[in-house]
Amino acid sequence: MLDRQALVLVRPVLDGMARALQRQGITANQVSFVGFGFGLLSAVMIAAGALDWALAPLLLNRLCDGLDGSVARLDGPTDRGAFLDITLDFIFYAGVPLAFAFCDPARNALAAAVLLAAFIGTGCTFLAFAIIAAKRGEKSSAYPSKAFYYLGGLAEGTETILCFVLMCLWPQHFAIFAYTYAAMCAVTTLTRMIAGWNAFKS
Repeated sequence: MLDRQALVLVRPVLDGMARALQRQGITANQVSFVGFGFGLLSAVMIAAGALDWALAPLLLNRLCDGLDGSVARLDGPTDRGAFLDITLDFIFYAGVPLAFAFCDPARNALAAAVLLAAFIGTGCTFLAFAIIAAKRGEKSSAYPSKAFYYLGGLAEGTETILCFVLMCLWPQHFAIFAYTYAAMCAVTTLTRMIAGWNAFKS
């Protein structure tokens, strides 16, 4: 829901950073791997209960996720890069709720399981729509710079990271945040199913 507005705000900064990285010979895939490393570090810290420390690598992961796309547009986007980017993103998204479950199983495990199930719904509908849209030669007018058809919804990347930040800041309310965001994901899954049903009816 907020991704388009967030991109407008941060893209000039990201593009400037990307040009500096390109001058150093750093590739988009390298940025993706570094960002994934930050994401894994954040998840390990959450699982260990070091939530104050986990916030910094979590935000660095998201910074790298924006940067790799900007570097890719300078170098020329590739299918390998697009595949790597979305795959590492989805693993990171799943890793954070799982880490909270490890951190406090008694209080967090059920809510984490519900959120992970909701993520499966949003992820499946997102990727399934992109696959069929690519087969039909369709591109998203809302996100023309994306390597594949980017279908939005109530719960997108910006909302996900905001949710994760809230969880790190107020971990005692993890279950509330998880159930609320799982409900948002359920709405997103439903709207994407309807969009796909209507878009691919011919």
